[in-house]
Amino acid sequence: MTEETIYVQPNPPAPTRPVVFDPAICDGCNNCVETCQTDVFIPNPQEGKPPIIMYPDECWYCGPCVDVCPKKGAIRLNYPLMWRVPWRDKKTGEHFWIGMKNPPPPNTRPQP
Repeated sequence: MTEETIYVQPNPPAPTRPVVFDPAICDGCNNCVETCQTDVFIPNPQEGKPPIIMYPDECWYCGPCVDVCPKKGAIRLNYPLMWRVPWRDKKTGEHFWIGMKNPPPPNTRPQP
């Protein structure tokens, strides 16, 4: 069996990076690589390093890669600015945005 060298060149990133890894937390388990529905990532050849984002423009921002990560905070979705619609609870000062898990509705009053 002979070893074969393979070279890959990631696509240039769009104006935003769809996924951001924290290399201090990510241990390179590659659960996100296996889970990604659009095959955005490839495993990093260096063991223990975050996966390589090969096709950033193909990301659907669906979130299973974040959900399967065993290390909280190792990976997060970086939604485009136009998708970030924040609102704040006046009583608690807590901020919410579209795309977060189980956001409360911005208006809980019944409609007339």
